[in-house]
Amino acid sequence: MPKIKILQEDKSYTFRSYFELPYEADEILAELNYSLVKSRLSLPKTRKKLESLSEIQNKLEDILPFVNLSNETARREILVSPILLEVVHCCHCQLRIEYPLKVNDWLKGSLDYLLRSTNDLLVVEAKNDDLTRGFTQLAVELIALAEVAENNGENNILYGAVTMGDVWRFGRLNKAKKQITQDINLFKMPDDLTDLGEVLVGILEGVEN
Repeated sequence: MPKIKILQEDKSYTFRSYFELPYEADEILAELNYSLVKSRLSLPKTRKKLESLSEIQNKLEDILPFVNLSNETARREILVSPILLEVVHCCHCQLRIEYPLKVNDWLKGSLDYLLRSTNDLLVVEAKNDDLTRGFTQLAVELIALAEVAENNGENNILYGAVTMGDVWRFGRLNKAKKQITQDINLFKMPDDLTDLGEVLVGILEGVEN
């Protein structure tokens, strides 16, 4: 049986387009010359004491019973933005929001959040509470970033995370192996907030894991 062609040469695809494609992530990534592996990632973690994250966790536990998180804007404002801003505060990294990127007609669009320090870190908000398709979008955006980094002679490993606000999943791109690894572990808010923050800062600092 001949393999179905997913991406058409004469068509243009934004990062959001990949979220909407009705195909499995491994099939889509194969057309971009990457493989997909699912396993437990050993993620970098900062050795700094991030005491302010405990304060944010306590505050979230107090306010969540009173907040409706039924839409993406609410989840972004209540759950995602405070964490990322605290990460910026902790490691003085740059934060780009809705950052435009175009590699070619198959790899283009806006990155939800791009944090830049010793290493880059990409964060994607999963639309429609769909973490699975959100990860597909994250993987494609990591490939686009890898193409740019390759031109700049940067390192072979890139990290990203997809989030619905209350749940986070990490991914890692290995340019040398042309491989995306999807972490089977999930970070859940607010219980895992401190662990999540330590990983986010650890990635940006370039901590060896």
